[in-house]
Amino acid sequence: MTDLYPLRFEPILKERIWGGDSLKRHFGKKTEDDKKVGDSWEISGLSGDVSIVSNGFLAGNSLEELIEVYMGDLTGDIIYEKFGNEFPLLIKLLDARDILSIQVHPGNELAKERHNALGKSEMWYILDAQPEAKIYSGFSRPINKEIFLEQLNKNAIEEIINKEIVKSGQSYYIPAGLVHSIGAGIVLAEIQQTSDITYRVFDWNRKRKDGEPRELNIDLALDSIDFSATGKSIIEKEATLNQTKNLLECQYFCTNVIFFNQPLVKDYNFIDSFVIYICTDGEFIINWDNKNELVLKGETILLPAMIKDVALIPKGEAKLLEVFIKEQIKF
Repeated sequence: MTDLYPLRFEPILKERIWGGDSLKRHFGKKTEDDKKVGDSWEISGLSGDVSIVSNGFLAGNSLEELIEVYMGDLTGDIIYEKFGNEFPLLIKLLDARDILSIQVHPGNELAKERHNALGKSEMWYILDAQPEAKIYSGFSRPINKEIFLEQLNKNAIEEIINKEIVKSGQSYYIPAGLVHSIGAGIVLAEIQQTSDITYRVFDWNRKRKDGEPRELNIDLALDSIDFSATGKSIIEKEATLNQTKNLLECQYFCTNVIFFNQPLVKDYNFIDSFVIYICTDGEFIINWDNKNELVLKGETILLPAMIKDVALIPKGEAKLLEVFIKEQIKF
């Protein structure tokens, strides 16, 4: 079997009512001028939106087809045993020109019961933020279902939601069950479980193009919400020059940030997992087996599990997110 190589995929662009044009202007996504693009799905194994390879001899093949052929050589043996041909993570870039709805995602157990799907826990890495831009996450104080519904009926849910001013380079963890929203003026990278289940509870009285209110999922959401979740969601860690700095190690993935201006040698023999690189600033070269792949700002690369030794060579300064799954993580 021919050896694998670092894989690029065609971005899957999603028009959203809250989207804008920042992914085109700042991150190289080819969007139509009149489209409000909110999401660029960089790597996806979600049914109906499976990523297609765009580079090398495997170009034109889907991620699902590649996993079926290469199995653990692509995803890692333990991951393949658990997920089969379904890729376990979904990687996105989001442009919130306007505020998103207040929403919640179910955990694995409820998502399995209702939708025969995975739950959705996610992490945000802020790529750009306008002054005073904010996220909404959890509650400002412990509440219960009755208080929540009372505030919702009064059109005053914002009063009980925790708010955090954000800036570029910050990270946030949004586990399943945490009520949340992304405020206007934020561009971010999102690492999440492979799931697209969202329960919308409030949408700022916004209308669809046809003038009708957007659908809400309050009844479904109530069983998913963690009403005790309060306090800040920010991950109090920042990049350190020429080091691999861990941002988050949760039940579903491990995310590091690498900010560097000199070559770094990476040894992945300690994990049995694919590795994802999301280039958030600058550009760098991946060197493996005497071959090179240039990665530009806004690009995402999937490094197959069979590639264990690489060198990352920045062109000037570069910053990237490094994402993988550790063997000891419980799915």
